[in-house]
Amino acid sequence: MSTLVLILLLLAGLSEAAGRLLPLIARRPRTSRPQLIPLLLIGAVVEGAVFALWPPTAWTLAGLMLSTPLPGTAAFTWTPDLVVPLLLAAVLAFPLLGPLLHLLLLVAVGAGLVAPLAAATGLGWWAAAGCVAVAGFGLGIAVEVVRRLVVKASAITGVREPAT
Repeated sequence: MSTLVLILLLLAGLSEAAGRLLPLIARRPRTSRPQLIPLLLIGAVVEGAVFALWPPTAWTLAGLMLSTPLPGTAAFTWTPDLVVPLLLAAVLAFPLLGPLLHLLLLVAVGAGLVAPLAAATGLGWWAAAGCVAVAGFGLGIAVEVVRRLVVKASAITGVREPAT
């Protein structure tokens, strides 16, 4: 992956993280900037990593569907022309234009990944679409489970805001 692609993925992750933090800020107006900045940066890295894993995960799923093995290295990765719509989707979804619009934008980005995956693997369009959809859905569910576990763990351990 090129440096440009990594920067675009981090910017998309930053936008996603900011969109997720806005409800927290709205519910807890006393949250200070020093508390938000690390959350925003960690969220940007996590969301960017999830975006970065989407094509390789789809590639792996496509490899499981084929009778002949794919080359060992994932030839299907983000390119600038594929990641720009993702960045646009993240920016347009910021700051909470609605979950349905956000889902539609991510579906559109996933649809853009289908043709290159089908060409790289030799799968049909529908099979490649299934691989992209399952990969995106699986990664989304995994991140949501981790988020909920972190929230529960912080509630159990009694992490509190410093008194002001």
